[in-house]
Amino acid sequence: MALTDTQIKQAKPSDKDQWLTDGQGLRLLIKPTGSKYWRLKYRFQGKQKTLALGVYPSVSLKQARQKVAEAK
Repeated sequence: MALTDTQIKQAKPSDKDQWLTDGQGLRLLIKPTGSKYWRLKYRFQGKQKTLALGVYPSVSLKQARQKVAEAK
């Protein structure tokens, strides 16, 4: 299920890292401090990799999706 901006804004930090998934490998990492980081999870030559796309809200949901499209 795709993320919405409202879901992202309402997401509260917990005592450990949380992941919210958007689709096509785009994920939002929510740290216990409340910081939110965009990450792209992908495979290259059989190995799982992660690409950092920016920090929310500096990089919006729309911008993060555009970066995923550019990376692919």
